[in-house]
Amino acid sequence: MLEDEIQAYLAWMADNAYSKGTQENYKRILGQFLSFVRSGRYRWNDVFTYKTMMLFKNVNGLGEIHGISGFTRYLYKKGKIAVPRPMRKPPPPLPTIYEDFMVHHKRYRQATNIAVAHIRRVLVAFDAYCQQGGIELRSLRIEHVDAFHKAFFKDFKEESRGVYRNYLKKFLSYLYHERRIVTVDLASMVVGRREYIHAKPPKFLRPAEVQRLFSSLNPSSASGIRTYAMMHLAYTMGLRPQEISLIRLSDIRFTEKLLRVCVRKGDNPLELPIPEHTIKAVAAYIIGSRPKSDCNRLFLTLQPPYRPTTANMIGQHITKAMRKVGLNATAYWLRHTYAQNLLEAGASIFEIKEMLGHDNIESTQRYLHVHTQLMRQVLFDETI
Repeated sequence: MLEDEIQAYLAWMADNAYSKGTQENYKRILGQFLSFVRSGRYRWNDVFTYKTMMLFKNVNGLGEIHGISGFTRYLYKKGKIAVPRPMRKPPPPLPTIYEDFMVHHKRYRQATNIAVAHIRRVLVAFDAYCQQGGIELRSLRIEHVDAFHKAFFKDFKEESRGVYRNYLKKFLSYLYHERRIVTVDLASMVVGRREYIHAKPPKFLRPAEVQRLFSSLNPSSASGIRTYAMMHLAYTMGLRPQEISLIRLSDIRFTEKLLRVCVRKGDNPLELPIPEHTIKAVAAYIIGSRPKSDCNRLFLTLQPPYRPTTANMIGQHITKAMRKVGLNATAYWLRHTYAQNLLEAGASIFEIKEMLGHDNIESTQRYLHVHTQLMRQVLFDETI
């Protein structure tokens, strides 16, 4: 069975225009892996485990085990194995309630694998604290949470404390709202250091900066055309990098100029109108830059094998374009700018909340800068 899958994978590499050198290298590495598995007489379920991969690493070296990565991803996508990267050490096990929360958070909040790893780090420490103190989640009190904060966060910088504190608050909220395990919403009682004098204003681009950014892209390169389309979706529709990465070709209705955003934070799907310039930018990318592929995702990598771009990749491409024109900004600034533009166009904060896909009005408020021109018109009947 393993030999057949290796042959199928090598044929897939050829079909996806991998270079001859890469194909030969993988053929050699996978041949060594096949010999290793046969000599150990491993059953299929025992082949792609962390233990087996480490044994193969000890025999053949680190470089060879990295050559198995693409093969395991291929098998995972075909449903042949349960773990996409078995060469990574399995995370420490947690009680079911914690694992259920991470699945819930990844599904409804579109948490990335990196975010889930950080969440797991906090929950492993929190579970250990509860077990050492003989504390059951049903009897959890804010005093327990405060004591855990004091012990766990003492060596972290304030920025990291805020991130981890937020993850723990989400877990506590889950216990109360979703599972009804605790009778009090402990998440609302968890507070960090007050930083009123250090409050950061929303970060958005001014019109001249937006013009400079969009005019800087090279419309003759495949990468430039793709980044141009990504930036239009972020700036004119307020989409997050994660939402942009998940857009499918079937989500776009070109005739009606509508985009269905099926997966949003808070599980709030929405059909949004696509501005004329944006739909032209997307069409230009599909016609002139997007690789030919059976994949339904809109944005793909430009080198074979053509895979869907991730949220991190989209953020990096947009941020790189910003750096080139001297803007010390990130992809999220375009989303903030979109919200600010809606405010200045006269939209209410409740309308902006719906357009941004926020769960609550507090999230929307953090995006908005005080519109001083509108204030002067309302208070002093002045037109500026």
